[in-house]
Amino acid sequence: MLFESIPEKWQQHLSSHRDVVNQIGVKLQDLANAGERILPDKKWVFRALEIDPEDVKVLVIGQDPYPNVQDACGLAFSVQPRKSGLPGSLMNIQKEILTDIGFTNTADGDLTRWSNQGVMLLNRVLTVTAGASGSHAKWGWEPVTETIARVCGESGAIGLLWGNSARELASLFPPERLVEGIHPSPLSAHRGFLGSKPFSKVNSLLEKIGKETISW
Repeated sequence: MLFESIPEKWQQHLSSHRDVVNQIGVKLQDLANAGERILPDKKWVFRALEIDPEDVKVLVIGQDPYPNVQDACGLAFSVQPRKSGLPGSLMNIQKEILTDIGFTNTADGDLTRWSNQGVMLLNRVLTVTAGASGSHAKWGWEPVTETIARVCGESGAIGLLWGNSARELASLFPPERLVEGIHPSPLSAHRGFLGSKPFSKVNSLLEKIGKETISW
């Protein structure tokens, strides 16, 4: 049962979604049996939830996993470390960090370093069929990830929400713990993501509430 793969501390918060998550698990297995490649690998579907609820300082919301094997790793926007060839959204995130902060710890695209500091990198939809972006939307993941976001907001996390899909969850965070903006996608970043200084804004808010800032 897929629900049992959720880290234990999150299971209690998501118990009302047990049936839906297990139904999604059945659908995923059916696709796999039919020869479809499901991303990310099963061991990484709930990777974002490896941070305990009370330890989440910042919640970043993505849309759904990268639809290719080399990029989908269970953390929104992140990839396995590499020397070049980052996805467009991640390239724009790196550009903005350099403009905003002046240096970056994640030039190789591996945002695990953020997770280790309490930044949850959560997609609205946690799975995708390889090669078919958005293919698992409306399967039932959205209410699950909304509950996760609500728990993070109630636990004092800052919401860092880029794009329309993420900003649907803005009401779960008070204004003093919310940074909203344009999605970093190559299609939209020039409309206001680049130059928006979200990383220094988040660190400023963390300082105000007495939490350690993030080394981006």
